[in-house]
Amino acid sequence: MSSGERQVRGARLPALAGLTVLLGVTVACGSTEAGAGTGAHTVTASPTSRPAPSHARFVEEIEWADGRRVGMYYAAGRGLMEQHQDTAGGAWSKPRLVYATESDPCQSITLKAFDGTVAAIANWGVYCSDGEPPMESIAAVGTENLSTWDTKLTKEFDGWEKVEASGDNEQLTFGRNSTEWLTRLRWSRTDGFGDVEEIRR
Repeated sequence: MSSGERQVRGARLPALAGLTVLLGVTVACGSTEAGAGTGAHTVTASPTSRPAPSHARFVEEIEWADGRRVGMYYAAGRGLMEQHQDTAGGAWSKPRLVYATESDPCQSITLKAFDGTVAAIANWGVYCSDGEPPMESIAAVGTENLSTWDTKLTKEFDGWEKVEASGDNEQLTFGRNSTEWLTRLRWSRTDGFGDVEEIRR
């Protein structure tokens, strides 16, 4: 690793842009885009106001090209929950705990759908919903039937802004930019999550 690149291990990055770019995209803005994405198979996520049959209100919900839907929400004292449809218009799965924490959630969850893959960004921390930086930031990836999720926790970090795909959606990169640093986290179908990297601009 070069001198301009080092591992981030619990060090907080300067919060230069505040809460408005905490995740890059928030539910309050009405958009689920977590970055432009790459590759022809990227599916643009779209929000919906329709209630899910087994959960009255998702924080965020997206649709795959085949009509299946995925939704996520925060459960107080439990953590990040997920439900999905195995077929378009079918029954919703039972709630699945993707990441367990008793910390206070932020106001938004970012979801992005790719071909056969869903990426999620979520944050927690005291006063996080009021604008304070998070203390826990999760990057999560679910594949195929979403029976399992890979997760990567980064502590005392201002949160991921976007996620993009490459390698025919075999690899995803979570990223956050500042004036001085590019922070990134890579995931692949074969190796899962790597280490968080911080690269000087």
